[in-house]
Amino acid sequence: MGAFVCLGWGSLIWCQKTLPVSGAWQADGPDLPLEFARESRDRRITLVICEGAPAVKTLWANLDVPGLEAAKQALAAREGANPNGIGWWSPDGASKHHGAAAIEEWATDRDIAGVVWTALKPKIGNEYRVPTQGEVTAHLSGLQGLERGTAEEYVRLAPRQIVTPYRSAIEAALGWTATGLV
Repeated sequence: MGAFVCLGWGSLIWCQKTLPVSGAWQADGPDLPLEFARESRDRRITLVICEGAPAVKTLWANLDVPGLEAAKQALAAREGANPNGIGWWSPDGASKHHGAAAIEEWATDRDIAGVVWTALKPKIGNEYRVPTQGEVTAHLSGLQGLERGTAEEYVRLAPRQIVTPYRSAIEAALGWTATGLV
């Protein structure tokens, strides 16, 4: 039986916290439609899977867990998320989250027993919807102090391979170019 893996495209790459990652992040994960489209609790705008966004190559890493349930629980704990916010795939089935079909296609050709990923919805303010590019840049431009520093760090440290239209707009408007190593 193969490994259990976690997909990543944002802060999981540089800040695993308690996530039991085993080995280095690999840059050849499945292509998924990602965008800077979720306002988090600390007011950063984070990357999430967005229907209709251009697909980009994600990253993945092995997890040191005994099974799929443990992988889901570990990722939910790291993200401070409800288990419903965690997507999963195994040869026996998959969650109904957007992107599961692309993940299945990617995982099927590998020695993978299961995959987990963060499946939080796009959100701006209290509205669960995809914000416009203008809303995202205006939101980030209006942040100050620690909130602005945290938001800038997230955008800059997001892996270089995660090139999206909103990231290009943020770079143009705020000069927050990628400094992440991957």
